[in-house]
Amino acid sequence: MSERFKVRRALLSVSDKEGLVEHGQRLASHGVELVSTGGTARALKEAGLDVVDVADLTGFPEMMDGRVKTLHPAVHGGLLYRRDLESHRKDAEQHGIEAIDLVYINLYPFEATVASNADFDTCVENIDIGGPAMLRAAAKNGQSVAVCTDAGDVAGVLAEMDANEGEVSTELSRRLAAKTYARTAAYDAAISGWYAEQLQDTAPDWAGFGGKLAQTLRYGENPHQSAAFYTTGAKRPGVANARQVQGKELSYNNINDTDAAFELIGELGEERPAVAIIKHANPCGVAMGESPLKAYRAALECDCTSAFGGIVALNRLLDEETASEITKIFTEVVIAPGADEGALAVFEKKKNLRLLLTNGVPDPQSRGRIVKTVAGGLLVQDRDFGRVGRDDLRVVTDREPTEAELDDMLFAWRVAKHVKSNTIVYVKDGATVGIGAGQMSRIDSARIAARKAEDAAETAGWDTLKTKGCVAASDAFFPFADGLLKAAEAGATAVIQPGGSIRDEDVIKAADEAGLAMVFTGMRHFRH
Repeated sequence: MSERFKVRRALLSVSDKEGLVEHGQRLASHGVELVSTGGTARALKEAGLDVVDVADLTGFPEMMDGRVKTLHPAVHGGLLYRRDLESHRKDAEQHGIEAIDLVYINLYPFEATVASNADFDTCVENIDIGGPAMLRAAAKNGQSVAVCTDAGDVAGVLAEMDANEGEVSTELSRRLAAKTYARTAAYDAAISGWYAEQLQDTAPDWAGFGGKLAQTLRYGENPHQSAAFYTTGAKRPGVANARQVQGKELSYNNINDTDAAFELIGELGEERPAVAIIKHANPCGVAMGESPLKAYRAALECDCTSAFGGIVALNRLLDEETASEITKIFTEVVIAPGADEGALAVFEKKKNLRLLLTNGVPDPQSRGRIVKTVAGGLLVQDRDFGRVGRDDLRVVTDREPTEAELDDMLFAWRVAKHVKSNTIVYVKDGATVGIGAGQMSRIDSARIAARKAEDAAETAGWDTLKTKGCVAASDAFFPFADGLLKAAEAGATAVIQPGGSIRDEDVIKAADEAGLAMVFTGMRHFRH
């Protein structure tokens, strides 16, 4: 088998025509015959290039609004026949089939059409049929056909042709074949996933998941782990779609933690300025305030030690004053909907600080899927879009919560949703004052949250712990009264929890005896 093959004939059929003419001109300069379809052929002809219409190749015109044009032996035979097999060559000669040595097809923009919230029929019309069929055929014959799915692939092929008198290496063509199958798999996954959503089928018999490489990462969670970052095409504001204004390349841990930070910020809405500071995917501090600056300071007070080297997320435009405050300690990443000129100037002096701008915040109630690998399989679930409001709360104690306690309880509940289970979150005046995350027992989470509050008071020199008069949120029910009583010892006066334990009555009795107000949400928020 030859290590190189000559490109004599190329089939071009693209939806995105950027760079098409230049590619066509460079191929023609190597004496390559150009074969094309529809709008692609017109664009090439208008540029003065000689083009053979696929209709002339097949003997059939395009029909059914372009749905049928390339599904023909004259096309697929030219892609599939093995040049090294005598029987294939004889079949090709007998039926007048000429070899196609290069294919460049970028598919109908199905993913972009879905993302634009187009109607059902429009989405269906943007499902490419002939394109994937030709790509897969060319990729199967990858030792003899260079198959390109984007402009970068064509550029790579042309570079080899320029350096090798119009020849392409089988090493390159096989790499392109592998990429092609991944592209068509991701394309079909997008289509099948969309169809399942239309049918409201949450567990189809077969499921596909795909993404496009956005970044090869230096390593994963640890230096001995390789890693890469892929995007799915979803338009949700966040780390995958953000514009990085400055700073070092994002790491695996940066991306993971920044996503956690911005999803939490989305949970808090946009009614009031809010800031979340995240470390290892858990919040160190979260607060709302009259301004981003006040919210940041309140969030930082919760645990300024852990905030060092953390991620800061805002739900408002980053202003100069807040940016200056953030730079007083080492921060890995700042993510916000936008930033003013003053803030950009402040951050320019911190070259390694990564600034991501998203032009929006995520909707906490929009649907989406979360996929997690396990040995030999995938766990798939909806994003946790559950949300409760005041009308959903059921007071279960003798004492009713005050209006201020209700406000803080709902805030604490939304924060607890984004903390690793088991969790206890203490909140006072719209700011976290103690967070206990990821413990095996809920009472330990309550103890850690209280200890965090003690450490914060000691660092700041406060005479009184901020947990005095706070509210407490628990992501799941209290199995025993001990965790609840530990929260009361820390100073909590009101508690929000899902309820549902077989010992609820014991817990309610303990709350009444301690003078606490307690509400049940009827919804839990485990986060593993």
